[in-house]
Amino acid sequence: MLGTFVNIFKVPDLRNKILFTLALLCIYRIGFHIPVPGFDSQRIQQSAEQRDTDSPFSRAADYLQMFTGGTLSHSSLFGLGIMPYISASIILMLLGEVLPSLKKLRQEGQTGYKKIQEYTRYLTVPLCLIQAMMYMKMFAGSEYVYPGMQVQALIMGVIAMTAGTMFLMWLGEQIDEYGIGNGISLIIMAGILSRMPWAVMQVLQRTQLRVGVSEGQYGPGTLVFLIAAFVFVVAGAILITQGQRRIPVQQAKQMRGHRMYGGARHYLPLRVNHGGVMPIIFASSLMMFPPIIFEQLARIPGLQSSALLRQIAEAFGPTAFTYNVLYIILIFLFAYFWTTVQFQPKDMAKNLRDRGSFIPGLRPGHRTAEYLEKVMVRITFFGAAFLSIIAVVPSLVTQLMGVDYNVSSFLGGTGLLIVVSVSLDLVQRIEANLIMRNYEGFGESRIKGARSY
Repeated sequence: MLGTFVNIFKVPDLRNKILFTLALLCIYRIGFHIPVPGFDSQRIQQSAEQRDTDSPFSRAADYLQMFTGGTLSHSSLFGLGIMPYISASIILMLLGEVLPSLKKLRQEGQTGYKKIQEYTRYLTVPLCLIQAMMYMKMFAGSEYVYPGMQVQALIMGVIAMTAGTMFLMWLGEQIDEYGIGNGISLIIMAGILSRMPWAVMQVLQRTQLRVGVSEGQYGPGTLVFLIAAFVFVVAGAILITQGQRRIPVQQAKQMRGHRMYGGARHYLPLRVNHGGVMPIIFASSLMMFPPIIFEQLARIPGLQSSALLRQIAEAFGPTAFTYNVLYIILIFLFAYFWTTVQFQPKDMAKNLRDRGSFIPGLRPGHRTAEYLEKVMVRITFFGAAFLSIIAVVPSLVTQLMGVDYNVSSFLGGTGLLIVVSVSLDLVQRIEANLIMRNYEGFGESRIKGARSY
């Protein structure tokens, strides 16, 4: 392993790519501390630290910050993070299944991909403006704005935060072109990992190595459990992320002249977790609204004393049984929805037939498409089940062990899956560069991105 790290810096091209990527990520972290003009960032940060962390608005803000790498509680230049760009990408991806023109662009290869990327940039700008105005409205005209600068702060804040997101988008594209790894994913991962030192310090400060600790403190058993749970959850996330169902594919033999071609046997890999983190993202985003809605209804004078409304609000609390059951159901629904959008068995069967390949025992065309769809439906169930377990682990640990939710969130959920998937992709890219130049990888056998089931 140590020799592999030494080999990385022996290859000038790979070394320059890694250093360039690290430099741009450092620029991103520097922008984290640049405040928006006109706003008192220290007062906003103090207010964020004193807010009720169990309220629906606080949980929604923490989730958005963890996912996008944004800094809403610090009123910084990169406060929106990369969320508008991701939203624009998802919107165009879904529209590609509905609009024939976008679907045709997706089938044109690299040329169509560049055109869709251009549309994504254009769509990101209005999304940035809308989200920045919503964020600015939360603080404009209050004690967080310097006196006499309400209008100026609103205008400068919208422009600055929009420019910050567009700059982050540009940084991600530069990493894609001149660095190593997926730039947008690395920015998100950097935002998630930046919270880890704080979580570790929280655990160390609250840990007491004795039996019978007071409430809010962690004993030796809790500390061992947190370490073991983190290791096992990360290992499980790697296993399910790399997991594949390999479908044997036979290439038909063809006679050309006096020679026989074809006849090779290979595999068609189908990912167990085909949707990645998207089902959790969609389900989490949707589950934010019921607690916020019920909290607002409870503030209405005529409904403040309603026992029914209070019971419903408690049922939709993050640690409630009803909330988690509905959360799991939504994860399953979105897992199948995302697989349906991304996985096209008819197109895959058509491509196999056009290349002269077939699945042994099945006729090319309709029968092959039916078989692929049947297999994907079955393995998606196990992928969705794993995502459900990962999603509810932080809430269970918080409820059963009394651990802070910001600490237990590193034991599962969207953030952990993003870090694992991006780290694996980065390791595979570095390893591919090493092997291409006749260097050994990170282990005795390279990471092939496959675990057969």
